[in-house]
Amino acid sequence: MNTEAECALKRGHRERSEQSHKRPTATLARSLAARGVIALLLLSACETVDKRHHVIVSVHDQRLALLDQNNLVATYPVSTSKFAIGDQPGSRGTPLGELQIAQKIGTGLPVGTVLKDRRPTGEILAPDAPGRDPIVTRILWLRGKEAQNRNAYSRFIYIHGTAEERNIGHRASFGCVRMRSRDVVQLFDLVGKGAEVTITDQPLGAYVPGLAAEAPPVASNAPKAGMVIR
Repeated sequence: MNTEAECALKRGHRERSEQSHKRPTATLARSLAARGVIALLLLSACETVDKRHHVIVSVHDQRLALLDQNNLVATYPVSTSKFAIGDQPGSRGTPLGELQIAQKIGTGLPVGTVLKDRRPTGEILAPDAPGRDPIVTRILWLRGKEAQNRNAYSRFIYIHGTAEERNIGHRASFGCVRMRSRDVVQLFDLVGKGAEVTITDQPLGAYVPGLAAEAPPVASNAPKAGMVIR
């Protein structure tokens, strides 16, 4: 019969044996966790920030210009707020100033895909579907870089596709910058996160020398949406 002392001795041997087996497992887990953190940090550091492109939105002209290293690439008609210019919470205004593209949402979605809370619902709308005014196709979520637009991100100010394409070129939004679906796809594919965005109440010509206040005619071989190639 085992004495209490013998039982204690055996229990001690067993516990030490179990701990010796657990030690490598715990060490391996810590090592794998550390490697995972390092991998995430490296991935974050390697994420490309778009320093080439500059998006300029003119509330005055209701147009958007895309520059690549200060060279004009294209212009598109847009729609900004029908309520106000500004960034006050609850104003439904389009903020002015220097911003940047913080997030890109909708990669690969079919044109006309309805987005609710930045997620596709599965519904696809044709342009100007009667009685419908959702966000569609793509979202470029903006973050303000100045005091005058510091609320832009929390106010969910986007450049996005709209189902109400008939109102493009007029102030008709609730604060965002609306585009035709085919136009926003083209813009989305060209710009990356971190790209500079300027929203101004001045004509585009004030920022892009030689660009007339009136939209130039679309070339016959250009896309049917609002894009004007330069």
